[in-house]
Amino acid sequence: MNDTLNDFIVTDRQTFIKFLDLLRKDFLDNPENWENKTLPDFLEALSAYTKDVQGYYDNMKLNVNADKPEWSTFADFFKGAKIYE
Repeated sequence: MNDTLNDFIVTDRQTFIKFLDLLRKDFLDNPENWENKTLPDFLEALSAYTKDVQGYYDNMKLNVNADKPEWSTFADFFKGAKIYE
């Protein structure tokens, strides 16, 4: 398991907690890579990305049903909200 945000694999609640720690660290260490730097902007992007994520999964030909998420799907929502406009 890699300890970088984009390579980290979320499989359960404990790894999701670790992912959130890495997400926070990434924000503190690399704010220039974040499109949504305020909490209101991040939450708005989180909502929008969560709404649109099925299109991403379909376009990438990933067998993921966003309406029946797993822990890894929640991590995808947060990673997407980091940069989603």
